[in-house]
Amino acid sequence: MELREFFAIVRKRMWIITLLVIVAVITSFILSAFVVDKIYSSSTSLILVKESSEQTPIEYNDILLNQRLVKTYSEVIKSRSVLQKVTEQLHLPMTVEELSEKISVESVNDTEIIKITVEDKDPRLAASIANTSASIFMDEIVKLLKMENVQIIDHAQIPKEPVRPRVKLTVAVSFFIALMAGLGVVFLIEYMDNTIKTPDDVKNYLDLPVLGTIPEVVER
Repeated sequence: MELREFFAIVRKRMWIITLLVIVAVITSFILSAFVVDKIYSSSTSLILVKESSEQTPIEYNDILLNQRLVKTYSEVIKSRSVLQKVTEQLHLPMTVEELSEKISVESVNDTEIIKITVEDKDPRLAASIANTSASIFMDEIVKLLKMENVQIIDHAQIPKEPVRPRVKLTVAVSFFIALMAGLGVVFLIEYMDNTIKTPDDVKNYLDLPVLGTIPEVVER
């Protein structure tokens, strides 16, 4: 099949592609903008430090130790004891397991910084959970390890814009998927259509000469 035949097939059934694209774009926009719940994200940052003085300056081994402690501390933040106290202090109508799914803890580029991120439908609640988790974690570390080597760098702020759903990205992806699907449907219909429509079809498929054609009669 030549390239011009591809374009002819697409042009002949362009309405199918157009209809699919319009339906997909409108549907994805309505769902992402008005139906799907908006999720907000808020983060607080902690850093592991050691107070230095003229007698005990900070050494390189202290930094390495703190970097190793980051993984341990990350597990403590999401421990049941910490999350249980968060739910009780904020009077959250959820279980510890449900709260754990909202919280993610990570180290920032293998540094001594721990980032606590909370995602929730309520932006104020997301910030409150992040800050409360950091505060309770710092108290627990003192009780468990007898260490006061954690400080807050940034408190969680109330987010203004949701992180999900991303309406523009969703609409763009829907557009390209519908476009590809429309092209597939058009070529499938063309492949399944074995009727003779033009003199060229007689030559191509039947290998017979065309003796004549009957013109279309338009009544006036």
